[in-house]
Amino acid sequence: MHPIVYGIPNCDTVKKARTWLTDQGLQATFHDFKKQGVPAAELDTWLAQLGWETLLNRQGTTWRKLDHSLQAGVSDSASAKAVMLAHASCIKRPVIVWPSGHITVGFKPEQWPA
Repeated sequence: MHPIVYGIPNCDTVKKARTWLTDQGLQATFHDFKKQGVPAAELDTWLAQLGWETLLNRQGTTWRKLDHSLQAGVSDSASAKAVMLAHASCIKRPVIVWPSGHITVGFKPEQWPA
């Protein structure tokens, strides 16, 4: 089994993560949010394991362009999930699901499973 990298191909952080994995000799499957969408069942797992605050990218351009009332309405896992499903770029990237089932967000190889 291989890690699954979820993200957007032109995202610099996703590119770094994919390059790092390749350099380590790890073959990873890539899931493109733009072409394949956000898998709702996986998102539920990520939210349960990591929490919505970890997954929601409030620093990105997509978040900043959202209507302020929509931003203000994000106060729990359900409201964050609705925004992330509608606006995939509001998910911090990359989300990596490791063969062990461990889930990580972002490019942090020092925190990745060996």
